[in-house]
Amino acid sequence: MRRRTATAVLTCAALGVAPALVACGTGPHDGASRSTASTTRTTPTGTPSTATAVAKAPSWHFVTRPDLTPPKVTPTRGGKADSSRRDGDGEYVFLAPKDPGQGGSMQGEEIVDAAGDPVWVANEDVGTFNFRQQTYQGKPVLTFWSGDSTYYGNGDVVVLDPSYTPIARVTTGGDLGPHHADIHESLITERGTMLLTSFPLVRADLSAAGGPKSGWIRDGVVQEVDIATGKVVFEWHALDHVPVADSYQTFKEGDGTQKQPFDYFHLNSVSDDGPDHLLVSARHTHTVYELDRSTGDITWQLGGRHSDFDFGPGAGFAWQHDARRQDDGTITVFDNEAAPRPSRGLRLNVDTSTMTATKVAEYLPPTTRLSATQGNVEVLPSGDVEVGWGSQPFFSTYTAKGTLLSDSTFSGGTSYRVMAADWVGRPKAPPDVVVRGKGPNAKVYVSWNGATEVASWRVLSGASPASAEPVGSVARRGFETAVPVMNPGRYVAVQALDASGKVLATGAAS
Repeated sequence: MRRRTATAVLTCAALGVAPALVACGTGPHDGASRSTASTTRTTPTGTPSTATAVAKAPSWHFVTRPDLTPPKVTPTRGGKADSSRRDGDGEYVFLAPKDPGQGGSMQGEEIVDAAGDPVWVANEDVGTFNFRQQTYQGKPVLTFWSGDSTYYGNGDVVVLDPSYTPIARVTTGGDLGPHHADIHESLITERGTMLLTSFPLVRADLSAAGGPKSGWIRDGVVQEVDIATGKVVFEWHALDHVPVADSYQTFKEGDGTQKQPFDYFHLNSVSDDGPDHLLVSARHTHTVYELDRSTGDITWQLGGRHSDFDFGPGAGFAWQHDARRQDDGTITVFDNEAAPRPSRGLRLNVDTSTMTATKVAEYLPPTTRLSATQGNVEVLPSGDVEVGWGSQPFFSTYTAKGTLLSDSTFSGGTSYRVMAADWVGRPKAPPDVVVRGKGPNAKVYVSWNGATEVASWRVLSGASPASAEPVGSVARRGFETAVPVMNPGRYVAVQALDASGKVLATGAAS
């Protein structure tokens, strides 16, 4: 197998705790036709096929939280949004809808339940990236990228505890300096570190790609940062290992300048590949790389111009995202491809003894669906598979072998990734309560943004808090519940009850 030499870099990075901020943006993405790894790819336009054009669902509107207008999730197959997910596969879906120009309001991070109803909505007016549930120091946390992104990300990763309070802010360090984490990766490892990506602007010889000998290029950098200390424990630069000539990205007029640097590599996922290696996906070289964590050497390349593997029928991919090693040893990728071939989720058996890659399963959309950007594949605990369709506003659940179980769409344009997981949210703020109407026609509306343990609501009413008594109780119904209350008093409050009847919190109408 091909090996290349490198040196791991040990430097330091800054880490601070700060209020959660969210920023929007997309990176430049292209796609291509499916074939074996050596076949020439064509560059797509990114325009979805007419078969995927659907009417965008309207946004939610709430009496108690008029500031929150998240997109509605609507099943296109399966009856309920992701209702087919089995027990243990995660009770909630984690989205980061963005781009209000495509039919929805841009609200930042969002957690929805299996029916598609909102559970938590970030009160943000911009989009975000890589919103997901992870584990840090043995406890569940939420993470998302935050920063300035118009074309590439320059920011940090915010870590939230179950009360949605920021407990850490992870950033790049070393020669990169702080606040240069890119949108594409923010994975927490079992070592208490976070894998980050960055796209620094550097000088390089672009003649192999049809550009100037001294032009401007986007490098692809991996940093592994210790979350607790901010220390950079590993750093890897694509330009030290991968020639510019390996790129499939077309060199266009104006490329190679400082204003329009050439993006030859386009790093978009990094994850552990056993204890000693990392798995890296580079979109613009159509390649998944295995790296040695101790040296930075490339141990093998899957796909691209110099693949170490031969591909079996239907195993080739192009312009891919989200390469991950699974527990059974297979590798999953989101294969973006290009018209006329649809995008798909793909699962491969990668045999390093025979140096062959064969298709184990593919996860195809119910109709032709070209996702020109973004996308992910997640293998759930049951073995079922969740696919987020990136630039297409869908997420789907499949059996391990590729049978479609459910397919859902959402307004709001795109979500870089869509993940499923369990989560227990315990917000610090009390429930929001609003009384509408008077006398026998009054209704009390209640919601508690982010709370996951509420089973029912109990309304208290009276002339004052001291005299208030229970006047009604109903089961929780979605994000906001309306409770009819006849002739409410001047004071109205609502108690959130869990399944055992324990009072979790109380909110009062203003």
